[in-house]
Amino acid sequence: MTHRQAVLLGFLLAAAPTWAAAQTLPAGYAGSEVCKACHEDTYNGLAKNPHHALAIDTKKGWVGRECEACHGPGKAHTEGPSASNILNPANLSAAAADKLCLTCHLNQPTQIGRLENSHAHNQISCTACHKMHESQPLVARKADATNKLCAGCHLNEWAQFQRPFHHKLPEAAMSCVDCHNPHGSIRPVMLQSFAANEPGCFKCHGDKRGPFTFEHAPVRFQGCQACHEPHGSVNPRMLTRADVRFVCLECHANLPNTPLKVMGVVPPSFHDFRSPVFQNCTVCHQKIHGSHVDRNLLK
Repeated sequence: MTHRQAVLLGFLLAAAPTWAAAQTLPAGYAGSEVCKACHEDTYNGLAKNPHHALAIDTKKGWVGRECEACHGPGKAHTEGPSASNILNPANLSAAAADKLCLTCHLNQPTQIGRLENSHAHNQISCTACHKMHESQPLVARKADATNKLCAGCHLNEWAQFQRPFHHKLPEAAMSCVDCHNPHGSIRPVMLQSFAANEPGCFKCHGDKRGPFTFEHAPVRFQGCQACHEPHGSVNPRMLTRADVRFVCLECHANLPNTPLKVMGVVPPSFHDFRSPVFQNCTVCHQKIHGSHVDRNLLK
C-alpha cells in the first residue's frame, strides 16, 4: 500500500461514522455537519459545552444531528434559511422552552422539582439562566458568578445582603445555591434540604439540629426564620428585632384578660421586663434552640 493510499484509507475511516449517520438520518433532519457550514463558530463552541455529549454518546441517539436535538429538524432551514423554520429555545415561551429541555433533563436529580417551583410558575425558563452558546459557562460554578446571576432578578434580596450582619455572599464565601435549589425543592421558597427533608440551614449549623428532648416549638414548626433574617439584618446574629427580648415577646407576650401588673409572660408572673434583670432572656434561657436537660431551656 502506497503512502497516498494509506492517507486516503485513513480519511475514509475517519469520515465513516459521519457518513453512516447522514445515511440514517430521520426524515426532515439535515445533520450537524450541514449546520456547521453557516454556524461554524457556534458549532466549534459546542465542543466546550456539556451538550457536546450528544455528539459522542450513541446511547443518547443524537450522534450526527446534535444541533437538531434542541433546534428541531433542520432540513427545511437548510433549503430556505429563515427564523420561522427552525426552533430557537431562547425565543420560545417559558413553558415550551422548559418542555424542550426536560426532554433530556427530566429525570435528573437537579430537575426533580422543575415543574412545580416558583421559577416555572413565574415563567422563568431554563434559557433565562443557562446560555447555550455564549462565552460564559453553561452553569455558573463560582460563587461570585452565581450571585451575580441571581441578583440580576432578585434585587431586593441582594440589597438585604448589604446590611451589617449577613451571610457572606458579597464576599463570595457563599452563593445563593448553598441555601436555594433554583430548579425546585420540596421545601418553601426552594430551600435546600438536609438529611432528606430537614432545612438546609442544618448543613452548616449542625449543632442546632437536634433532635432535642425538649424542643423549642418555633424551631420545629416555623424554622430559623421565626427569629432570624435569612439574608441579612441590621441586628446582631441576624435577628428580626434589635433586642433579644423583643424577639421573644412576639410569642411570649401578655395573655389577654390578665392584670397588667407585669410586662412579659403570664404565667409565670415574675418576668417583669421593666427590670434590667429580665431584659435579656438568653442569660437564663441559653438553650433556645432546644435542650436535653431542661424543659424551660435553661442553661
